[in-house]
Amino acid sequence: MRVALDATYSLGDALSGVGVYSREILEGLAALHPDAAWDWFYRSKRYWPARKLPKPANVTRRFLADSFGNRGADLFHGLNQRLPRHRFRKQVATFHDLFVISGNYSTPEFRARFTAQARDAAAGADLLIAVSAFTAGQIEEHLRVPASRIRVVHHGVLPRAIPRQTRENVVLCVGAIQKRKNQAGLVRAFRAMPADWRLILAGSEGFGAEETRAEIGRSPCAGRIHVTGYLTEAEISAWYGRASIFAFPSFDEGFGMPVLEAMAAGIPVITSNRSSLPEVAGGAAVLVSPGDDHELETALLQLTDPVARQTLIEAGRQHATQFTWSRAVGQTLAVYRELL
Repeated sequence: MRVALDATYSLGDALSGVGVYSREILEGLAALHPDAAWDWFYRSKRYWPARKLPKPANVTRRFLADSFGNRGADLFHGLNQRLPRHRFRKQVATFHDLFVISGNYSTPEFRARFTAQARDAAAGADLLIAVSAFTAGQIEEHLRVPASRIRVVHHGVLPRAIPRQTRENVVLCVGAIQKRKNQAGLVRAFRAMPADWRLILAGSEGFGAEETRAEIGRSPCAGRIHVTGYLTEAEISAWYGRASIFAFPSFDEGFGMPVLEAMAAGIPVITSNRSSLPEVAGGAAVLVSPGDDHELETALLQLTDPVARQTLIEAGRQHATQFTWSRAVGQTLAVYRELL
């Protein structure tokens, strides 16, 4: 078996959720099936830096150009809802989310480009992998793909090295500061918290970040709210070790990795009752309507109680163990075998 994959998004020190997914699937497949041949394709500028990096013995790095042939691969897997124009024998595309199509969370130019790529990938793939049942439903609704062509494969959660330290009165939110992730609502709800609590928004600024900045500027708690900007993995892990509450009141997520990361780190989680988040959180988080500041306030105040926090901590740790990258890799390989 020879499988080609788009490895473009797996490079870099500050990987997004798509980047982590790409890296774990690429490396996991090569390790799980050493007798297969794996072609890791890279687009444009990513190919040359990739050639300098170590790789498994059963992997060949290649340049991905739409004019190139398939070089003998049995199957191509687009790891980020994109496929090359030149068709391979069999094709799989992973879809992470469609919020760019379903919501007002990007520029019109980006939305048009994303929509065209998503439609092309949906039409060209023999099977589609969705990272959640919610995303699978969005694919059916917005791209008119029948459920018979979609397979759900959840992400895994990577164990973090959490420093041993005392928990502080910190509410933590990890993720890019964006309109979609609703940090502005969290800033408003934080006003209800006791004066000895702090709010840490850990992430770089993205689309609509000015709304959150404006809310911080208006907040009487502004002195206790900190936007960190970009953090290294070690710095994020340190905050996972210090925080006592994790709040992730996003309006729309295709999966929601930070929810499981927080659970695995032993932090009680508050998250939204919409999109993929109830599916990912299971019964191990407090669910709130992201558009209702009062619900979020109530949930935050509820978790100032150490007893309430401990109940969620235990449930969250157990729940997070169900999501492993080895399982995701095995299910991805099963999709290939179904086609081949």
